[in-house]
Amino acid sequence: MGIPRPLVFGYVGLLLFMVGDGVESGFIAPYMAHHGAGTELRASYVITVYGVAVMLASWLSGALSQLWGPRRVMQLGLAIWAVFDVLYLVLALAPGNYVLMLVFYGIRGFGYPLFAFGFLVWITATASFARLGTAVGWFYVAFTGGLPTLGSLVASFANPLFGHFGTLWVALGMILAGGALCLLGVRERTGYARLAPPEVKPVQSLLASLSIAWRNPKIGVGCVVRIINTAPMFGFLVFFPTIFAEEIGFGEGGWLTLVAIIFGTNVMFNVVFGAIGDRIGWQKTIATFGGLGCALTILLLYFVPLAVGDHYWVAVVVGMLYGITLAGFVPISALIPSLAPENKGGAMALLNLGAGGAAFIGPAIVSVFLGPLGPGGVVVIFAGLYVVAALLTLFLKLPEESSPAVSAPAEEAEVPGPVDSARI
Repeated sequence: MGIPRPLVFGYVGLLLFMVGDGVESGFIAPYMAHHGAGTELRASYVITVYGVAVMLASWLSGALSQLWGPRRVMQLGLAIWAVFDVLYLVLALAPGNYVLMLVFYGIRGFGYPLFAFGFLVWITATASFARLGTAVGWFYVAFTGGLPTLGSLVASFANPLFGHFGTLWVALGMILAGGALCLLGVRERTGYARLAPPEVKPVQSLLASLSIAWRNPKIGVGCVVRIINTAPMFGFLVFFPTIFAEEIGFGEGGWLTLVAIIFGTNVMFNVVFGAIGDRIGWQKTIATFGGLGCALTILLLYFVPLAVGDHYWVAVVVGMLYGITLAGFVPISALIPSLAPENKGGAMALLNLGAGGAAFIGPAIVSVFLGPLGPGGVVVIFAGLYVVAALLTLFLKLPEESSPAVSAPAEEAEVPGPVDSARI
């Protein structure tokens, strides 16, 4: 299946962790608005502070993994999430204290990127080169399978039973269970030790994780491609709900179901495109299926349902196509660290910074262009960005002799080394 055998409990634990993290995604903003924030706008400020922390932690996850080892970074992420979630629930949300919401919910945002992306660094440091794309694909199955896909499903069952506040405590229990399974179940030794050479100092490592963007321009380009990967997704989630629920007529429930279908399809195809990247080349997969594919399907996702009206199955079909092509970007997490084999942690730090930055770039494009250009104009901009991503990917070429598409078959390429390369 392409999962590194020593990390199998890590994947399962990550899935459970991200399910717990995703439980709140569908209701936390309006719930805060009615329990201390006062308005949805003030609640959005809390989410914004949280997003800043996510972006910073996404970068730090790679940089700190170089210094401390991925496992220690994951421990820190789990501890931050657990401690500040309890403080947020008890001292901020329960009494409706808006200032403490900003503080505790914001700091808690450092938790999941350190945990999740720390594990991603562990994967890239452990998995064999010939199957790295598939291993990364399984990471995104666990990641997006929990947030928002299964997390929202758990919330739909838990909210009627426990109420929204009780459901948040259920989510914390899932976070702790997933973290424990991952950290106690994975015994692979690479992640226990620092990845940087002994002579590299902390400040030097942190600066290197940024300076690598101009020392190795391909890594900087990869960061831009990673931003474009999900920026349109974060952007259309701002204004698509009103269009699909009200203008087209699907209603809120229909829109939420459509979102679940889109990302459920994406989850299933993350592994498919990881394997395709291992077979035909990561660069070709990202440019063709990811960049050009998403450029086409995001146009279909908006304009086709708008043209045909209240025909739900049509929206489902084009939504699934977008989810499929979005998975075409999965090999980028295998490609970028392979472009800097001497500093994989730094490369992953910058790549993770791009993942966090997408959450800001997408909504920012909407806020600037929705007024003058309208929804259709914004979607065209998103499609154009995907074309740019496809073109930029042409610069991310691996040396011919190390490309996975021209390597020996996986069975022959996976020569046992100091790390157990046995696979499931």
